[in-house]
Amino acid sequence: MKTTCPILAKSALEGNLSLLEHTRHVVLAMALFAKRSGLNIDPEIARKGAVLHDLGKAHPHFQRKIYHQKSTSLRDNLEWDFIHRHEISSLAFLPCFPASEWDILTDLVIAHHKSIINDPGEKGILDLTRFRDTLDNHLKDWEEWYIHGLEIIRHFGYSVKDIPREEAKAALEYVVSHCDKKKNGVSLLRGLLKSADHFASAFTHNTQQQLGSLFEIPDLTYYHSEKRKSSIYPLSLLPSDNTRKHTFVVAPTGAGKTDFLLRRCSRRVFYLLPFQASINAMWERIKENVPNKDVRLLHATSRIVVKDNNDEQILQPLVGAAVKVLTPHQLAAVLFGIKGHESILLDLQETDIILDEIHTYSDFSMAMVLDLVKTLVRLNCNVHIGTATMPTTLYKKLSEILGGTDNIYEVKLPAPVLDTFDRHIIDKIAHEDQINGILAEAFAKGEKVLLVFNTIRKAQSTFKQLLDDFPDIPKMLIHSRFKRADRVELERKLKKEFNGDASGNGSPGIRPCLVVSTQVVEVSLDISFDRMITECAPLDSLIQRFGRINRIRNEQTLGKYKPIHVISPGNNPLPYKQEILKASFDQLPEHFGLLKENSLQEKLDTVYPDIDTKEIDIHLIYRNDRYIIKELTDNKKSILIDALKIEGATCILESDRDTYINADWETRQQFEIPIRYQTIMRYKKQYEQLEVGSYPFVIPQQVEAYNMYGLQLTEHDNFL
Repeated sequence: MKTTCPILAKSALEGNLSLLEHTRHVVLAMALFAKRSGLNIDPEIARKGAVLHDLGKAHPHFQRKIYHQKSTSLRDNLEWDFIHRHEISSLAFLPCFPASEWDILTDLVIAHHKSIINDPGEKGILDLTRFRDTLDNHLKDWEEWYIHGLEIIRHFGYSVKDIPREEAKAALEYVVSHCDKKKNGVSLLRGLLKSADHFASAFTHNTQQQLGSLFEIPDLTYYHSEKRKSSIYPLSLLPSDNTRKHTFVVAPTGAGKTDFLLRRCSRRVFYLLPFQASINAMWERIKENVPNKDVRLLHATSRIVVKDNNDEQILQPLVGAAVKVLTPHQLAAVLFGIKGHESILLDLQETDIILDEIHTYSDFSMAMVLDLVKTLVRLNCNVHIGTATMPTTLYKKLSEILGGTDNIYEVKLPAPVLDTFDRHIIDKIAHEDQINGILAEAFAKGEKVLLVFNTIRKAQSTFKQLLDDFPDIPKMLIHSRFKRADRVELERKLKKEFNGDASGNGSPGIRPCLVVSTQVVEVSLDISFDRMITECAPLDSLIQRFGRINRIRNEQTLGKYKPIHVISPGNNPLPYKQEILKASFDQLPEHFGLLKENSLQEKLDTVYPDIDTKEIDIHLIYRNDRYIIKELTDNKKSILIDALKIEGATCILESDRDTYINADWETRQQFEIPIRYQTIMRYKKQYEQLEVGSYPFVIPQQVEAYNMYGLQLTEHDNFL
């Protein structure tokens, strides 16, 4: 490596950014992050950590790699054939700083890319020191390149000194000893530097400009406006300035829960919802009404939803948003110790957390949410829970975690007000053979019908049959197994073209029409149809589904009822439990009986006398009031996937294979179809799996069939 070449921190693909420039950007970010982090850290030491963190990139091994310099001989190849971690080489510059600061500087720097031990690629410092020559390799040609590190330290106003190789090696030996002695816990210092480094790497020369909108308290004036008050939305008339720390609101869909929960917030806001369909809709609603620049969406499709604003795309996973809309799974790293958990912990501290429709989780996910609430309480967050339905046992458990009535502002609507939310009449039907007759009658009346199934396969097969049975009726199919970009467009089409009800209020949309769906329509998707036919599901899920019918609430719609037909549970209850489906079905009225809102709590408590959760303690990094993970380390992401049974794999169509291979990371996301890891593993020998991007499985489905039905696999029934 010729010394005349600039010392780079980023490759040509990342802008050929010099090490000095990148360090400047991280120092800028660190100044703000250290101030806002709530950590008791001397800002000057934090700044030194930022200066120090990447100096090891001046090592010739890193520079050879970044300049794509190839070995010219076998001897040359053998000479440079070792694993080099720049953060280890960076700490060879510790002798330029007081020895009393070394421990803090080490915690800031050493693990900002890799876990110190048990790294999946065995590249952490304690993984590498198993090899005899590790420290010598990280100081290879020290006398030739360490001057570049000294120049950067001097640039930021710190005095420097000559560091003989032996003194540099002694510093690295100190770092190894320090890391070896690490006890259980989490290092928020690591999270601090990671946050600053990621932010600076994302925005490079625009770092200072982008920092200006970070850590703002959101302007929620819109939700406090007198114009938002109306007897139609009874929660809008209730005061939100109660001094108790946490909030519990139980009220039907359309009562004004979202406004009320946001009015309870006075800090930065994390708004948590369970499903992707609801995430998009809520982000759009909040972004329209909150003037802060930094209102973010965070889930797998966020880069597509905000594709016209590059800054917004980059911001999504970073810290410091005024408002961030996401799912609890995006925060699960803090429970399981997944990579980045320290940064998330820092970001969450002393914020307002809204948990909307918390009841929708079950088994492992419900256990995760309960432990997440415990963590939020430890982080001094204000927790605001809103739901239309919640079993008393779950309510009591959450109340206990939040500290009881002395700490919780509890809001429930009185029975006379609940009566005004009665809007559904229920018809129990014995078999799905009755669906076509109901649809024919509804279409003759010009109605918009929502047909909901519990599994993707059932929704797909029924939609295929209905294409033949009702060829002239506009219809669409929506579920989770569409390409990420297509899924966003389907949600927009559903809301803009098919939405509206027969009352004439709101957008009338296409009429008559049919939408076939799975559970993706259940939570917070702002659509209103005239009639529903649905497979039986757990009662709390059914109540959420019902909320998509006769949703518009105004003087003209009050006291008017719309029909919902619930199919009796058959012999295949998947993905639910047979006993829960039977108990739920038994609680419903029949013969078009009115479903009373003020009867729902009693019905829920009958179906759910106990909380149905699974034990996840074995996966948690904090239990029995102490951390059981070693500082500066991470757990593998597979823990999260295994525990929560979430979508952990992706597929692409065979027709997109070549385009995907040659596309950049952002474009690749548009072709990806999320799928549960456990599902696709049954076919891992049947389908090709690429070794680029997210390592998707290649599915040889015809494009025409995909466009009509979404991804199709021969598989066991799966929901969502």
